[in-house]
Amino acid sequence: MRKSGAVRTLDAPPYRIDEAIYRRFDPRNTIFGRRHWDREAPFYGQDVHDRAGERMAGQEGCADAGYSRVEFARARAAWTVADHFAGAYSWERLGEPEDGLADTPPEVAPADEMAATVRATAHAFGADLVGICRVDPRWLYDVTPATVRDAGRYAKAAVPSGYDHAVVMAVAMDAEAIRTSPGYAAATATGVGYSRMAFVASCLAQFIRNLGYRALPMGNDSALSIPLAIDAGLGQLGRNGLLVTPEFGPCVRLCKVLTDLPLAPDRPIEFGLWDTCRRCRRCAEACAAGAISTDAEPTLDVVSRSNNPGILRWPVHHDRCYMFWVQNGASCSSCIAACPYTPL
Repeated sequence: MRKSGAVRTLDAPPYRIDEAIYRRFDPRNTIFGRRHWDREAPFYGQDVHDRAGERMAGQEGCADAGYSRVEFARARAAWTVADHFAGAYSWERLGEPEDGLADTPPEVAPADEMAATVRATAHAFGADLVGICRVDPRWLYDVTPATVRDAGRYAKAAVPSGYDHAVVMAVAMDAEAIRTSPGYAAATATGVGYSRMAFVASCLAQFIRNLGYRALPMGNDSALSIPLAIDAGLGQLGRNGLLVTPEFGPCVRLCKVLTDLPLAPDRPIEFGLWDTCRRCRRCAEACAAGAISTDAEPTLDVVSRSNNPGILRWPVHHDRCYMFWVQNGASCSSCIAACPYTPL
């Protein structure tokens, strides 16, 4: 089913936004935010790992089925850097300026040369894909003091002005492990992806600060990763609601660094993904929660409070998705495993 069409660069991103409907995303409406405040949500107050012990105890042949205590312990440990490295997504320069850089002028080079340097540095830190785009204000989260209070790690503060460029990075996950989904080995691959995100983003932000510029490292917080990644030429939005890349399909995790460093942007791409998605429903068929649309055509309609309106796409029912995670005792990646663009 995979379409092997050539990758084409575009003058404008391959998405459609209805400006009359679209609003900047309120990060309180992520599933992980809503579980703390949305009393009408079926998952209110429920953490994804709450039923892990029950799930392991009720699984016959636990070790073979991928639901053993060992697999769960490994999956939780994989998140250590992402969850417990306090400086991972700091918006301030880390450490004391004792290296002689504080009083030196910023590094100056042509924007195209600096972009090449930043890409090479991001790859050196472990990014598998790197793209650069100008920051479209529509993709910044709509953040207020109440949002910061209620949205947890998804909203530190509103992004200040002057951060005009985004360096968007993808780290590839272990496709073989992802194919064990919804078993816990796939959750380990996800956790490793998030910990690698934290390492890559924090190191690249510190590199840019060492050049004399400002940098804000981000995971899933503060701005929408997928449209930024599309603008930066990393891929397209798939039926499964994820970024799909030509190189790794949706088997990636995204992080980004917003900066005032002058950089030459990349161009968005198109590689026939939506033509494939219109015919292919593998992700929807693989979804145990029935959260992925089987409709032939994308729509502007929404099916969950966690969908942002005004975007043409196949909307994912995130409430159903998260409820399956709770039942599973860990995250699920079956839609990623099923995608024909995920490497064999």
